[in-house]
Amino acid sequence: MMPLALADMGEERIVKQVNGSPEVKKHLENLGFVSGSCVSIVNTFAGNIIVSIKDTRVAVSREMAQKIMV
Repeated sequence: MMPLALADMGEERIVKQVNGSPEVKKHLENLGFVSGSCVSIVNTFAGNIIVSIKDTRVAVSREMAQKIMV
């Protein structure tokens, strides 16, 4: 298990768990980052990571990506 921020671009991963405060967990859950979801990094831009999750592209900060374990 490793943080999403360290995953290779284009490689599909499964979300194992989400860490952080209850507010952070809820925010990431609302974006689709729930255990068992398939996620892949599309690109990185200006310190943000653009990911594809549930047929949607979402930008998260590198700090948030550190809290998503894949």
